[in-house]
Formats: sequence, structure tokens, C-alpha cells
Amino acid sequence: MSDIPQVVADSDRLVDAVQRLVDGIKPDQWSAPTPCSEWNVRQLLHHLTNGNVIFGRIAGGEREPGAITDEERATDWLGDDPAAGFRAAGKLMHDAFMTPGFLESRFETPYMGAATGMTIVHMRMNEQLVHGWDLAHASGQRVDFPDELAEAALRLWQQRLGDRPRTSMPFGEPVHLADDAPAIDRLAAFLGRQP
Repeated sequence: MSDIPQVVADSDRLVDAVQRLVDGIKPDQWSAPTPCSEWNVRQLLHHLTNGNVIFGRIAGGEREPGAITDEERATDWLGDDPAAGFRAAGKLMHDAFMTPGFLESRFETPYMGAATGMTIVHMRMNEQLVHGWDLAHASGQRVDFPDELAEAALRLWQQRLGDRPRTSMPFGEPVHLADDAPAIDRLAAFLGRQP
């Protein structure tokens, strides 16, 4: 594993943690509601999986710059076996993140404009953490994410968002939790979830 950059190894750890959650979703839970009120469990996993594929394609130089198209949003990478679909998307993303020079290069992204590969990896890690938390709560599973990665993501969001109003953002107002609450719950609460 020494030939894998630490940030990519950290990303892999989070994708693996989400994979365990996906593997634990029961057949009757795919239509269950999630903390993201507009999505059920399958729709939330669809969103997360499509993001992994799209940003994997950006990292691999396979996607032209521009907004995410309706066709990209609609593409169903989950198919009849959502766990296998999520696993395949995670591998695609990992392989793209391992492209020589990726972490230092700049890419045009749909949401942030030009960003380094390192920034893209951190953005995807944030998505795994937050939407993994959503999946765990929607399916009644234990949240099992590395504390240090959740803490790092929380610090990043605190710096980015601070006390700014969130009316035009895809986050709710922060919910206060005790400082000794698990890092992943404090991250979710800061982004407007109700732990």
C-alpha cells in the first residue's frame, strides 16, 4: 500500500466504509426515506455513485468540462445489484485518482471551477462521509468512519462555511452537538442533519 498516496488511501478507506453500509442494506430498505428529504435510500446511493463516476472521469481525463448533464444525472450505475454498482464506481474512481500527476494537476469541475486533483479527492471524501452517514441512519446501521477523517472534514467545512447564511446552499442550518459527540455526528450536525 506504500505506493498509494495517503489521500487516496484515505479516500479508499471511506469508500470501503460506505461499501459495508451498502452491503448491509436490506431489500425492503431501498425505498426508505433518508435525511436528504428529496431522496430515498436507492436515490441517495444513485447520487453518490454517479458523483464517484463523474469525478473519476474528470480525474481520468475522460470528461469534457461543463455542467453535469441531465443524461449523466440519469445514468443508473447501480443496475440490478446496487452493491456491485457502487463497488465498480469506487474502483473506477480509485484508478483515476492513481493517474500519475493527478493530485498536482488542475481540472475544470462542474461545481468549483478549476480545482487540483487533491481538492477533488477531498471533495469526494466529504461526500462519502456525509452521504454515508445518511445511508447508515436511513438503514439503521452503525456509522463506522475513521474519526480523524471526519474531524478533518468538519474543520474544512467550518472554514468554508463559517457563519454564512445557508439559504442558497444544499445544507441546513447547523445543529449544536456536544464537543465530545462522535466526529461524524458533529460533521453531519454542522451540515444541518439531525443526529
